[in-house]
Amino acid sequence: MAKAARNRIATASAETRADRARQHLADEIITGKLTPGARLDECDIAQRLGLSRTPVREALRRLAAIGLAELRPHRGVFVAQPDSDHLAETFEFMTDLESLCARYAAARMSAAERRQLEAYHLSLGEWVRRGDAESYATRNAEFHELIYRFSHNRALEDTAQTTRRRLAPYRRGQFAVLGRLALSFTEHDRVVNAIVRGEADAAAAAMRAHVAIVSVASADYVAGRVAGKPATAAAAAAI
Repeated sequence: MAKAARNRIATASAETRADRARQHLADEIITGKLTPGARLDECDIAQRLGLSRTPVREALRRLAAIGLAELRPHRGVFVAQPDSDHLAETFEFMTDLESLCARYAAARMSAAERRQLEAYHLSLGEWVRRGDAESYATRNAEFHELIYRFSHNRALEDTAQTTRRRLAPYRRGQFAVLGRLALSFTEHDRVVNAIVRGEADAAAAAMRAHVAIVSVASADYVAGRVAGKPATAAAAAAI
């Protein structure tokens, strides 16, 4: 692990340390650096990442919650066996959930909420211009969460949040694909324009197309990393 990356994890807040440790371990699992069945030793990981055991323990719990790790009673935590069919099914479900969130948001948001969403979307353009994938990924998640909240349906919002957490490592990885930041911003623009205009059908269709592309981009990233190849723009062909 690069010294700079290790320092970023170790000096962050407790909550952020746990999340960054989870993301780092998730990337190692996705790319095959940590193989299925490998034991995730809390002490070893804490030492390697320069952390105490508490954020590492929380990171492992979060990995288990999204299916990347398996808790075995009295034995410890192990890397889970990947299930590509289950991942595809989860993305399929996520596509339906986010499409419905966009539909409800377009129909139910107040004028102030529409302005807030539009302003937040436009602010993401700065991270695209900088080519800052890490910052964009964080704010991208917040952008989607705004739409969940503005659907004004708590059951739908909770389900979308839970499902998104399960896919978070894969969705975040998509931004390593060449050109993905700009494409993501353009896709968001279509969603936001439809929502702001109150066009529920168009908003749902734009979000459905966006999340479908995300699933392809994420799969492209995972396949490339596992094969030891750099991320490419292959996912752009899905547009």
